[in-house]
Amino acid sequence: MLTQEQAVEVRVLARQGKGVREIARELGLSRNTVRRYLRGEVFPAHRVRAPRPTKLDPFKAYLAMRVREAHPDWLPSTVLLRELQAEGYAGGISQLKAFLAPLKSAREVVDPLVRFETAPGQQLQVDFVTFRRRHPLSAFVATLGYSRMSFVRFGVSQDFEAIQDGLLSAFAYLGGAPQEVLFDNMKTVVLSRDTYGPGLHRFHPGLLQLADDLGFVPRLCRPYRARTKGKVERFNRYLRESFYNPLASRVGHGGIRLDAATANRFVLEWLAGVANVRVHAGLKVRPRDRWQEELPHLQPLPRSYRQDWSPLLSRFPLPTESLQHPLAIYGELLEPRA
Repeated sequence: MLTQEQAVEVRVLARQGKGVREIARELGLSRNTVRRYLRGEVFPAHRVRAPRPTKLDPFKAYLAMRVREAHPDWLPSTVLLRELQAEGYAGGISQLKAFLAPLKSAREVVDPLVRFETAPGQQLQVDFVTFRRRHPLSAFVATLGYSRMSFVRFGVSQDFEAIQDGLLSAFAYLGGAPQEVLFDNMKTVVLSRDTYGPGLHRFHPGLLQLADDLGFVPRLCRPYRARTKGKVERFNRYLRESFYNPLASRVGHGGIRLDAATANRFVLEWLAGVANVRVHAGLKVRPRDRWQEELPHLQPLPRSYRQDWSPLLSRFPLPTESLQHPLAIYGELLEPRA
């Protein structure tokens, strides 16, 4: 029986146009299992089973040590099998390979010299930026992997409701949902990692329902590897330095503490007039220009989830050069309006 997470992923991948054979291969399932769940069987309930002891368990610490010692090279499973057998291991190579697979893929993914580019519409990276803790203020930030088009929503909480509201607003603002959403290891998103095996996590049920409704697959960064979502991390710093610090200092000069409502009022204009129309340092193009290429690849939202952001997106004409003077923007924004 599939976990609830696997059942959602089967249905989402099918709606993205993938066939039974491709889904089965990608998820490591039999084609009959995929067909059965696509016929509409009820989701299985969460059942967290205690892992069965295996013959490999006493040797896992040794294997992890050997993997670290060999870095950056990789030791074949046949070599490690011979070493374990010399230490008394009586199991086979299959469970050894299953244990080593996530360790090997982790090493391949986190090469610090490689920047991962994603296809249009493939991935959205999301994160929270904390600005204040005593008087809470944080921002939900979402950045499309291909275009770097970004969305920001300020708030006072980082609970699941804030994540859900942020995702729905981001999808509406960006024009649709991507194939997958990459999260950090937020406790409000993932209830437990590797619950059902390596890489098979237990997600918040509300997130699974949202993913099923909108057709995206939730993904997690590897622990302590925030670099795997470096696109949104880079934007987070830009948001702090180019928007929050200048605006907070101007508001604070008058003895007023910047609140979420005020920040949200100005950040949408900053996104439309500055952040998403600047020339991106890495891409050498404006995120909004590249977003026009990505937009047809995003999945349309159900009617009940749609919001119309087009007036704001079209309010500012595209400049002939990059806008990098946010204080001038804020000076205009903070003037009293008629």
